[in-house]
Amino acid sequence: MENTTNVLHPGSAFREEVKGLIHDFDFGNCLSCGMCTAGCPFSDLVSGLDPRRFVRKLLLGLREEVLSDPFVFLCNMCERCTIECPMGIKMGALVRTVRGHFYTREQYPGFLQKVVQEQLETGNQMSVTPEEFLETLDWLQEELQQELGDPDYRIPLDRRDADYFYAFNAREVKYYPHELQAVLKIFYAAGINYTISSRKWDATNLALFTGNNEDFYKIQMPLFEEVVRLGAKELIITECGGAFYATRHAYRTYWKGRPFPVRHIIQLLDQLIGEGRLKLDPTVITVPVTYHDPCSLARKEGLAEEARRVLKAFIRDFREMNPNRKVNYCCGGGGGFIAMPEYSKIRIEAKGQRKAEQIRATGAQIVAVPCHNCMDQINDVTLHFKLGTSNRHICSLVEEALIMPPRKKGNIS
Repeated sequence: MENTTNVLHPGSAFREEVKGLIHDFDFGNCLSCGMCTAGCPFSDLVSGLDPRRFVRKLLLGLREEVLSDPFVFLCNMCERCTIECPMGIKMGALVRTVRGHFYTREQYPGFLQKVVQEQLETGNQMSVTPEEFLETLDWLQEELQQELGDPDYRIPLDRRDADYFYAFNAREVKYYPHELQAVLKIFYAAGINYTISSRKWDATNLALFTGNNEDFYKIQMPLFEEVVRLGAKELIITECGGAFYATRHAYRTYWKGRPFPVRHIIQLLDQLIGEGRLKLDPTVITVPVTYHDPCSLARKEGLAEEARRVLKAFIRDFREMNPNRKVNYCCGGGGGFIAMPEYSKIRIEAKGQRKAEQIRATGAQIVAVPCHNCMDQINDVTLHFKLGTSNRHICSLVEEALIMPPRKKGNIS
C-alpha cells in the first residue's frame, strides 16, 4: 500500500522526507490563508518572495519546483511571516532545513560557504590568525591605558573562574577594533570580572544560514568547551543574528556539558545600569535617536525592552520605529543575504526601501543598532536612500555617555 501511495502521489515521499526533518512544528497544518505572505515585509517589493506558495509546493511534494524556487535564498529567515501564521509554521526553520538537507555546499550562493569554511579552518569568520588577534589586543590595551590614565590596565586574557566569558565578532577585531575598545572601556567602568579567550573568541556561526548542521555543530562546540575550560560562570555575546541566536540555538539543541547562562551584552548593560554600576550622562547625546530591533534578537529570542531601558537611561529624545519590537521589519540583510553579492541590488534597493521608510519617518539623526550584520545593511541603505543618519552600535553610544568612576588602584580589569 505504501508503494501504491507513492505511485499515486509521487511527491509524497519528498514531503514526508522534509516533515521528518522537522520536530517542533508541522507545516502540513498550513491553511493556505496567505497571512504569511501578507506579513512578509518584502513580498510586495521582491518577485518570488511568496512564503504561502513555497509551503504549498512543499505540501504537494514538488521537489524540483521547491529546489529551483528562488524563495529558498531570497528569504531572510527573519520569521516576520511566522508571527502572522495562525498555525505557527516557522518559515526560517523550514527554509534552513531545505537549504541544509537538499543543497550541497557547492550550491550555496555567494561566499556564504567560504565564510563557513574559514570558520572551520581558522576558528573565526575573518581568518584572523592567533598572532593578529594578540597584536590587536596589545594595541587596544595600550590605547586604553592612555585613555583611562591607568598604566596598570590589562585586558584579562584567559583569566580563570571569571564571572563573564566575553565572545564577539571577528569583524570587531579586523575592521572595527574601536567598537571592541568601547566595550572593554564599559567593562572597566563597571569593574566586572570577565575574560577573553585566546583560543576561541568569535561567536558568529554562518552555518546557521547554510543549514548544514554538521558544520554548525563543529563551529559552535569549541566556544562552549572554552567557557568550561576557563571556568567562566556565564557567556556574554556582543553580536546578534549570526552569533547570539546561533549560540542560543546550539546551546539548547546540542550542549550536554556544564550548564551556564548565555546572554546578550544588552542584557548585561541593562543589569549593570539597573544596579548602578554604570553611570551615564544624559546631556552628551541630545539629538533624536531611534532603535532597530534585529529579527533574531527581538523576534526569535524575545529581547526588546532591555535595549530600550539602556537607551532611555541616557537618551532624552528616543523615537520608536513603526512597527517595532517583535513585529519590526527585517533590515533586509539577514539569513546570510549580505554574503550573497549576486543579490546586492535586491538587498539594498528593494528590501532596503522598507527599512529606509521606517528610519526616515522617525526623524531620528542616530540609529542605534546592536548587530553588526544589521549595521552593514543599514549603512548601505542609508547611503543608497540618502538618509543622512549616523548608524551606531548601541555599545558605542553607551561608551560615549559613560561617567567614569574615580580610578581605584587594582581595578579588576
